[in-house]
Amino acid sequence: MRVLIASGAGGGTSKKSIGKYFHLKEFGEALKKIGHDYKLVREVDYAKGFPSRNLGDWFSKKKFNDLINDYDPDVVFVDRQSHFGLETIKKNIPLFVYLRGHFWMEQEWAKKTIYKGLLMRTVLNLRQKNAEKVFRECQGIFMTADYLEDVIKEHIPNAKTFHFLEGLDASRWYPARGMTLEHPCVGMSHDANWWGKTKEMLTLDEVVKKLPDVHFYWVGDGQYKKQILDKLEKYKNFHYLGFLSYPEKIREYLTEIDVYALPTGMDTTPLSCREAMAMEKPIIASNVGGIPEMIYHEKTGLLVNEGDHETWINSIKYLIENKDVATKLGKQSRELLSEKFNWDIVARKFIAVAEKYVKK
Repeated sequence: MRVLIASGAGGGTSKKSIGKYFHLKEFGEALKKIGHDYKLVREVDYAKGFPSRNLGDWFSKKKFNDLINDYDPDVVFVDRQSHFGLETIKKNIPLFVYLRGHFWMEQEWAKKTIYKGLLMRTVLNLRQKNAEKVFRECQGIFMTADYLEDVIKEHIPNAKTFHFLEGLDASRWYPARGMTLEHPCVGMSHDANWWGKTKEMLTLDEVVKKLPDVHFYWVGDGQYKKQILDKLEKYKNFHYLGFLSYPEKIREYLTEIDVYALPTGMDTTPLSCREAMAMEKPIIASNVGGIPEMIYHEKTGLLVNEGDHETWINSIKYLIENKDVATKLGKQSRELLSEKFNWDIVARKFIAVAEKYVKK
């Protein structure tokens, strides 16, 4: 089977979302191991459309058509619900969509925050219309967290949904020296792209203040970065590192930190958490969305309810003061990663679904 994989999802703590591209390549290699062919492309190189600033992008389909004619895929797999998916549907090629998050909640938060003007609302509504057409007419939606099934069915009742716990090649994540941080320290590695997720970082205002001997490091970027830095950079023990090259510097960063933290108002099974699991780091994360599907409280990490700064404080102190517990949680999280978030298993499940739609 020839699988065309189009990477287009935004976000991630490395420029141009290279982290997501990097892991889709791992997916492709897992397909290759079981006898299938793949081609990985960046979707914006082949299909854009409105609201691209280049009017030619709205109408020209030559690059996309050439790609399809040259590679002749049996199926297409996209991680963004946009023009690449729409063009695939027009070609009558089986299309599968990978949904990493709560698309509709992201839309609502965008309307409440950055997309308030009439023009931007129009752009947002068109994007949602395109996305929902892709969801309705694709052959299946692969979900990164079980809780998304009810969310999808609420908006697209007839959608075919499949569980897809995105893998991670743990062999690529190993101790790498090269970065020096102040200790004890807590590390975070996530972007501030939509307020529904990002606002929970404000809970750290009390946490950073009440733990002056603990250093907090944040890697990431995003349109709400300023709102977070305005609150937290006033503390001498909070350090913003910006972007780090992926995966080399992220690997060094995760090697150096004592505890990994993910304060978020909404998430699925975040890539940054899986990377920390692979590096055997003790994890503290918000008890929201799909996170409890990967962080089992007191087994592979610690969970904290939204807005509960006292539990954040106590959890951080506990892991720093009890290194044996921290080590145990880290080892158990890597074991779970290898068992549950395994590309070989994911690839076989994908082929089992996709082959039903391949034209004989």
